[in-house]
Amino acid sequence: MSQAQPIQWSQRPTPPVPADDATARWPRAKVLALLNLPFNDLLWQAQQVHRANFDANTIERATLLSIKTGGCPEDCGYCPQSAHYNTGVEAGKLMQVDAVRSAVVAAKQAGATRFCMGAAWRSPKDRDIEQVSELIRAVKDEGLEACCTLGMLNKDQAVALKAAGLDYYNHNLDTAPETYGRIIGSRDYQDRLDTLDAIRGVGVKICSGGIVGMGESRDERAGLVAQLANLDPYPESVPINDLVRVEGTPLTDTLAETPPLDPLEFVRVIAAARITMPTARVRLSAGRQAMSEAVQALCFLAGANSIFYGEKLLTTGNADVAADEALFDKLGLRGAVV
Repeated sequence: MSQAQPIQWSQRPTPPVPADDATARWPRAKVLALLNLPFNDLLWQAQQVHRANFDANTIERATLLSIKTGGCPEDCGYCPQSAHYNTGVEAGKLMQVDAVRSAVVAAKQAGATRFCMGAAWRSPKDRDIEQVSELIRAVKDEGLEACCTLGMLNKDQAVALKAAGLDYYNHNLDTAPETYGRIIGSRDYQDRLDTLDAIRGVGVKICSGGIVGMGESRDERAGLVAQLANLDPYPESVPINDLVRVEGTPLTDTLAETPPLDPLEFVRVIAAARITMPTARVRLSAGRQAMSEAVQALCFLAGANSIFYGEKLLTTGNADVAADEALFDKLGLRGAVV
């Protein structure tokens, strides 16, 4: 039997064309034109793209577990886990393998096919990577896809996670480049792109999306979708989050007089993500707890085919499992098979 070859770093051959460049695969102006379409026309186009690439009546169920909560040194204006803000979230230690394995088994029994683990770090230390690698192996032992979000990574850390069996790494772009500085000051946009490059370089799949409802314009939402769609290749998984306003975070105060994003505008973003990234899993993520069944159904019609499944998303609430099952039954949706 031949020995497994060591995982090598492979440099991306050429950077993607900037989204504001007219020669980009999806120029920002073209994405904005999608968002400006009459609602029915946009959904019709999105549904056609969706059916060309997926079974339109299946939904991937992913479970998200906070394996290290709170105390993050980053200053993301939306995040209750930041050490800069008083949100009632206390810093904890990294979970042990047995506790994570129990959560994985429960998620599998509930129908999840992907298990995602989040740690509130700016960037993990090498000893953290060793411990997380054990957790990844526990996920893989149960036959689920493994995904992590641990902050910024370097090349060696990416290699180690790949060797442990990691399938996906989540690192969201969050928002359009020009909006980024209004939301986060402790790192810049390029830091996020560099981490995505590190993950791509070892062959791990990318889970990257963003948050809408942070006071941005439709043009800026188009900028976010365009940035994602012009990554080369675009992410295999694209979570779209509707901002959950948590007391104590700066954005909650900033947006106090601003109404939440119109639900139909959120559906438009889902549709634009589906059209521009045809083979990606577009995930209906944070904020779903507050969405009516009708809005969720429109999101599925617009091309969302993945959800976070379970009672909590890191530290914020999520839709009730029984309610999810009842909705899926009404809509004739079934779980996706990996």
